[in-house]
Amino acid sequence: MVRPLFLLKLLIRTGLARYLPGVNRLTDGGADFLRYYADPLLAAPRRDLRRADRFLEAPPHDVLDLSTAQPRCDVSITPPRLSSDRRGWPSPWGLPELRAAVAEKLGAEQGLTVSPAEEVLITAGAGGALRTALDALVNRGGRVVLFDPSSPLFVLALKSHRARVCWLYSWNEGGRLCFRLPELDRALRGARLMVLSTPGNPTGGCIAAEDLEQLAWWANKHDVLLIDDQTFAAFRYEGDAVSLSGLSHARDRTLTVGSVSKSHGLTALRVGWLAGNRHLVRACRVGAALRMTLVPTVCQQMALAALREPAEPITALREELAARRHHVHERLTDLGLRATWPAGGLCVWFPVWELGWTGRAFTDRLLEEKRVQLTAGDLFGPSGLGYVRLSFAGDEGRLREGLARLADFMAQIVPKPVTKAA
Repeated sequence: MVRPLFLLKLLIRTGLARYLPGVNRLTDGGADFLRYYADPLLAAPRRDLRRADRFLEAPPHDVLDLSTAQPRCDVSITPPRLSSDRRGWPSPWGLPELRAAVAEKLGAEQGLTVSPAEEVLITAGAGGALRTALDALVNRGGRVVLFDPSSPLFVLALKSHRARVCWLYSWNEGGRLCFRLPELDRALRGARLMVLSTPGNPTGGCIAAEDLEQLAWWANKHDVLLIDDQTFAAFRYEGDAVSLSGLSHARDRTLTVGSVSKSHGLTALRVGWLAGNRHLVRACRVGAALRMTLVPTVCQQMALAALREPAEPITALREELAARRHHVHERLTDLGLRATWPAGGLCVWFPVWELGWTGRAFTDRLLEEKRVQLTAGDLFGPSGLGYVRLSFAGDEGRLREGLARLADFMAQIVPKPVTKAA
């Protein structure tokens, strides 16, 4: 149960907090030290943080990890030597050369025209871009709309910011991310911001051009800002991509977020960006400068080198993953798992509630018995309780072995029907 902050502080002050099993469990027995914690930390979503730790941490070596949506991109980047003028504090806005490369990338791939000097901000990954925008544009308690399901990193960022999450139910229909317009209208009323990504994580559904137009129109009507996360945009396998920022109703209210984490397989660099209308980006720049969330210069230079690399390795990777998703989807279907069809992204989303399981119970038992790690769907939103996400982005050999172990597991938990003798 989530307790109001004032009640939690009262329990801490009176010493009663140490007798609450939930508090001791969440603090690893450190309830007596809660009196030293600041309010933002006390109000943090501790259960979500613990679940996120499990989601992000590397599994043991004997576990086949099919949970991490991290592709292996054949891009070789050599760390550059820093010149004497680059050994001081990194620029809080990012290297001018990197901002220019990002602007060029957005222009070439999405037809966006942004000023590198005023409309691009370099951030600590795509997650850092989202947090920077929240700090600058959303007050505590502000209402933010998310598709249900959405990336757990969105959810964690919003809850840590103490924003109010408003879920908009969505589903994948043949690779198309679908939602109901009346529900979109209701969700956007009174909202400050909406965060979306296409292809979507975890479903792999892509928003059709006409649906994106509707979304932009309703956001404009209700005066809602938009954050378009393009982290998985390089892995769209079907249909033509339409830029949200390029639509007339969304041009001045959309911030486009991206990074080199997925497209170039450089998650460890923690280099992302945020681009859009200069008045919105300026506010984000001020917030980033106040928090001193500086991205190391050497990481920015490596990201710049990656963006300047030829596109052939990324194109080859996308073609390989597009073929791999066919194999994975077919295998899951043969196992009786009604997987959705991913038109993009790096994962397949499938229900286990039809078998009488929650996603959490299914993944826990699969890990315990077969040493295969998948991601439970409850991390992604309320509708994900009975779902599981499987990533096909990692090593192909481990993927095939993991699917074989999953088949053995399914044979154990779903008995074959007995055929009566004639």
